[in-house]
Parts: sequence; structure tokens; C-alpha cells
Amino acid sequence: MTTIDYDDFDRVEMRVATITAVEEFPRARNPSWRLTLDLGPELGERQTSVQATNYSKSELVGMQVVAVTNFEPKNIAGFMSEVLVLGVPGEDGISLLTPSRPATSGGRVY
Repeated sequence: MTTIDYDDFDRVEMRVATITAVEEFPRARNPSWRLTLDLGPELGERQTSVQATNYSKSELVGMQVVAVTNFEPKNIAGFMSEVLVLGVPGEDGISLLTPSRPATSGGRVY
């Protein structure tokens, strides 16, 4: 494992986002959803895709997740992903990282 110092960690901007819309993403190589996220007044709406198809659309809309917001946008099957939603392997697929209590959209993770 490579270690980093706090300054390295501090450069990764992770924020709470609220999922406002979920769409099918048939062009993706792996089964995925396209998401619209509310990142609060400072960052506004952003779009991304996630391979968390173990969640239904109705489970995702309104869910708060943790996302990295300062990566360069990435073209995924003709779609520009603007943030990276964080998740870990779970029993039935990807488990998205969420705040344990309601949080303000756009709130920074420290």
C-alpha cells in the first residue's frame, strides 16, 4: 500500500450529492445507470454513470451519495461523466457510499 500525506488527501474534493434523476444507459459496456446529481448551489447539477444496477431507479432517486467532484470529465460511451460516485463491493453488487444522516447537498467530505 502506498501512503499519502494529508495535502494529497485534501486535493481530492469529495462532496455529498443528491440523486435527482436516473435513466437507462444502454450504450454502456457494462450494465449502468445515468444519474443526474444535485451538488448544491456552488456546483449545481452534474451527470455521471454508475454500474450500481443492483439498485432500482426508485431506490436511487432522492438518495444522497458521496462523489469526487474534481476529476476531469470522462467520456463513457458518448456520455460525459462529470463526477465519480463512490461505492464498494456489496453482497448483491455495488454498495454506494452514503452519509449516515441527511446532509446538505454539496457539503464537503473532510
